[in-house]
Amino acid sequence: MNPTRADQRAKSLRQNPSSTVSTHLCKTLTTTELREQRPTMPSLSVFVTLISLLPLLCHSFSPEAPINRRLLVLLDDLSLQSSHSIFFHSLISRGFDLHFKLADDPTLSLQRYNQYLYDGLVLFSPTAHQFGGALDFQAVLDFVDSGHDLILAAGASASDLVRSIARQCGVDFDEDPSTVVIDHTNYAVLGTQGDHTLIASDDFIQSDVILGKNKIEAPVLFKGIAHSLSASNSLVLKVLSASPSAYSANPNAKLSYPPSLTGSAISLVSVLQARNNARILISGSVDMFSNQLFKSAVQKAGSSKKYEKSGNEQFVTELSKWIFHERGHLKAVNVRHHKVGETDEPAIYRINDDLDYSIEIYEWSGKSWEPYVAGDVQVQFFMMSPYVLKTLATDQKGLYHTSFKVPDVYGVFQFKVEYNRLGYTSLSLSKQIPVRPFRHNEYERFITTAFPYYGASFTTMAGFFIFSIVFMYYNFCLACPLRWCWPATWSFGAKAKNRQASTNLEGVDSNLTCWGQSHINFLKSYKQRHYRQVLCLS
Repeated sequence: MNPTRADQRAKSLRQNPSSTVSTHLCKTLTTTELREQRPTMPSLSVFVTLISLLPLLCHSFSPEAPINRRLLVLLDDLSLQSSHSIFFHSLISRGFDLHFKLADDPTLSLQRYNQYLYDGLVLFSPTAHQFGGALDFQAVLDFVDSGHDLILAAGASASDLVRSIARQCGVDFDEDPSTVVIDHTNYAVLGTQGDHTLIASDDFIQSDVILGKNKIEAPVLFKGIAHSLSASNSLVLKVLSASPSAYSANPNAKLSYPPSLTGSAISLVSVLQARNNARILISGSVDMFSNQLFKSAVQKAGSSKKYEKSGNEQFVTELSKWIFHERGHLKAVNVRHHKVGETDEPAIYRINDDLDYSIEIYEWSGKSWEPYVAGDVQVQFFMMSPYVLKTLATDQKGLYHTSFKVPDVYGVFQFKVEYNRLGYTSLSLSKQIPVRPFRHNEYERFITTAFPYYGASFTTMAGFFIFSIVFMYYNFCLACPLRWCWPATWSFGAKAKNRQASTNLEGVDSNLTCWGQSHINFLKSYKQRHYRQVLCLS
């Protein structure tokens, strides 16, 4: 019997199940194809699996359009789903698909067929000592390393598992599990009594990208444990800090030693953006996300100003927008470079060429891509080190451009754009291009910078010519009072004959005799003058 098309398709899927997503992502079997032949049991199971994965993969997160994201929310108790419903509903209203599960659920898994099932992970399970199913400590770290986002909320008696995940993200919780943050100055007053472990903090990070442009007026209520930032991790930032009077201690025990964390070194909420642009939120309080603190009125101790509603909801909502890339997410497109006056991109440049470089940068606003406007975007023309560093000009519509001259150095260069700004995803772009020297027929006939060398050459030749004339036609006489003498052989007429006759040596120039005789006469006259002076003195 000849195999049917359905059987052949099922066989190919069984042989290469990992290719199901890539090769059959947007393909569905029509009703006509299904009626042609009765599908076998294996092909039917593969078909059902494919249909179940299609909604998941078609709505997964993409940097090109960060929408329709799926979040896995792990809870210690399913009651948190109702006690923190305001926060969860704010995520759902913004288009997120939430999946609630217990932290010890045996069916937990973050990926299937080497494809991640979720785009973000929310851990509201501070007491979980281990996760269920295929989820463990390393799986969470791999999830973040693959570029996905994470919200981790701890609390009193946080487990070692939660502390270990936070430590890998550059955050160290207080080692004593019984400690909480205490502040006798900046605590919230409820009724007539105040709970010194319920902190009212308004020390926010100064960043409109992370917390939004609308200022948070009311203090944020915090009840939980303290953490500090690792000195070895420069990527983690404090978003909500404690006051200088805060400290970490056990409220039910008397202090017998100084607390390990005090003052502004205590961070209540921290964020981290990894080098792969994955974003992480770490909070020492899961109660900070609760409906009770969202709706609670707040009044700081020692202050007469009372707020009808705490700043928790605004703070958490704006912060979650940044964590899940609804704000501060950049993309760069249409990177172009070409010679001035041309439009086509060349395969190679020549030294001293004039070129144009341009790039378009956009920011995700939550619904669409908007032009990103900034004045600090730079491009490097790089080979081992930047030979050219130029700040790009912008047209306020997302286009950045500049022009510069290729340096007088040939080799393999790169156009590099390394953009890192607080709160924004980092951009790292590079494009390789070779640079060649001039060909033998491309040089100028006379190079302007070589004029000094040309002048030196001609000056040397002229000097040598003058020196040769002087050396050949003049003799420098030390004994002659005239200092310069013509050789006798170059004299003419009777004077030459007389000078020739005055010499006593044959074959010797007469001027030599003249020089010798003059020298003898000079010595005689000098001795006579000296002898007379001696006689006069005596």
